[in-house]
Amino acid sequence: MRVGVFWIYLLVMFGVTYVIRVSPFVIFRKKIDNKYVRAFLAYIPYTVLGAMTFPAVFYATGSVVSAAVGVIAALGLAYRGKGLFPVAICASLAAFLISVAEWLEGLV
Repeated sequence: MRVGVFWIYLLVMFGVTYVIRVSPFVIFRKKIDNKYVRAFLAYIPYTVLGAMTFPAVFYATGSVVSAAVGVIAALGLAYRGKGLFPVAICASLAAFLISVAEWLEGLV
């Protein structure tokens, strides 16, 4: 790739990123007072992170079954109010144990 083309790509990426980041400041100059809109905007980062992360967990292991067991374990522990670290450890351990069980079953 030529050096000139690289700089054109870089400038286009910079422009797109800049417009996306600056446009909310230009459009919304006043503080948003509506409590429903504020609540909606407060949950957007969590929603986007969940939408990007959740489908990926089913492809994180070699098997969809072991990944599903890990997700079920994580959801169960999170529902019971456990913290992030215990949930992550138990979900990983559950997925690992199912993977080992599937591997041992394949040996028989």
